[in-house]
Amino acid sequence: MAISNVPESIGTSATTTSTVQNDSDLKRSSLRRRSNTSAGGLFDDAVRDACSESLNGKSSEENKDRKVNHVATDDNAVTGASIDLGPVPESTFTYRPSFPAHRRIKESPLSSDNIFKQSHAGLFNLCIVVLVAVNSRLIIENLMKYGWLIKYDFWFSSKSLRDWPLFMCCLSLAIFPLAAFIVERLAQQKCISEPVVVLLHLIITTVELLYPVSVILRCDSAFVSGVTLMLLTCITWLKLVSYAHTNYDLRVLSVSNEEGEAEPTSTMEYPYTVSFRSLAYFMVAPTLCYQPSYPRNPSVRKGWVFRQLVKLVIFTGVMGFIIEQYMNPIVRNSQHPLKGNLLYAIERILKLSVPNVYVWLCMFYCFFHLWLNILAELLRFGDREFYKDWWNAKTVDEYWRMWNMPVHKWMVRHLYFPCIRNGIPKGGSVLISFLVSAVFHELCIAVPCHVFKLWAFIGIMFQVPLVWITNYLQKKYRNSMVGNMIFWFIFCILGQPMSVLLYYHDLMNRKGELD
Repeated sequence: MAISNVPESIGTSATTTSTVQNDSDLKRSSLRRRSNTSAGGLFDDAVRDACSESLNGKSSEENKDRKVNHVATDDNAVTGASIDLGPVPESTFTYRPSFPAHRRIKESPLSSDNIFKQSHAGLFNLCIVVLVAVNSRLIIENLMKYGWLIKYDFWFSSKSLRDWPLFMCCLSLAIFPLAAFIVERLAQQKCISEPVVVLLHLIITTVELLYPVSVILRCDSAFVSGVTLMLLTCITWLKLVSYAHTNYDLRVLSVSNEEGEAEPTSTMEYPYTVSFRSLAYFMVAPTLCYQPSYPRNPSVRKGWVFRQLVKLVIFTGVMGFIIEQYMNPIVRNSQHPLKGNLLYAIERILKLSVPNVYVWLCMFYCFFHLWLNILAELLRFGDREFYKDWWNAKTVDEYWRMWNMPVHKWMVRHLYFPCIRNGIPKGGSVLISFLVSAVFHELCIAVPCHVFKLWAFIGIMFQVPLVWITNYLQKKYRNSMVGNMIFWFIFCILGQPMSVLLYYHDLMNRKGELD
């Protein structure tokens, strides 16, 4: 208690003391109420940021002592007594009017330097809501204008019954891996020489590719059936090449190790063994690169597999709905993009681009994420990197290296680096890789359509100059998204919609000529 300057009686002194204590209790409760209001109010983040950045680098303990002393001095001036108010929250006194609100350089969250360092989950949710609203309106408008266009023969029709030669051809593809296994077993036992092994594998892979092509061309099959058979044919061909190439390399390393001539950098990750079990697992595994053993998961998540199957059915239905209800009317009401009115062709391409992107994204999600993961889970296949974040690709080169990892790994392992090791320059190796990819794209589309206009081949080879252009722009405008914008523009507008219109009209012209 402070000593009063005015002498008073004992009773007066007691009364004064009681008054001072009551005033002090009121002041403390008032301060606490204000501090609680500040701590739970709208500006918590501002107070917290200010508290986290001390102006002169002093510790929070020094600030607290200074503020408590400041409070005690003010109380003494008012009441004439030294009062202990207890611990006072720092947020009560930190953000004073004199406290600086701007203390360091900060970028806006959507600025080019900061956009990829922030979370945009809210904007993503907004885009989902906008897409649902816009497409719901388009669905209602389309149904009011055209009615229900879905035909049940989209999945199965009487024509599908006539595709039994394609089905039998699909089953007979198992003969070729068996023939490759027999060749490798004979090579392991040294019953045939290495040139003979190479010749036999060359014959097996060539026949495996030409046999389904001849079956499809001889039969007037449905487009979906032909595409399915050609995709299985190309996958089997890539697997057979990897199987033969890997076993050849394992034999070379095994002989070098036995003779003590192996290079220091060449090591055998797996022993050279020819096993039918490993070949059978490889032929059904979600990979195109053969190796005697793979990383395996300990168990199968049955509930997870069921959920993925439900998603697969739903998104496949969505894809079929978009094709039948939106894409078919647009394509049927269009003209050949290279033989009609230019403005009309541009309008059709732009109108087709949106549903085409939806279908392509659904296809990517169904195959690369759902189906390959389901297959990997059932086989306990451990490496699930079937794709990378290709949507962030800043160059066309990055896109082709990230969107289809099984094919990319096959290209790198069995085509690109073998070309480099044989003295072919890097540019030539890239060109050869795109050439092989273009041939297989053309086979998968032109053969089922029975139309050989090389549109798919030209489209893939057109990627080569785009790779050089986008790489140049990325080097010139570093840390920019110019290449990503060019990629999406070509992907959504100039690429696939144009190819769809070209192949559709060529297919309709062929049917008209046959009729």
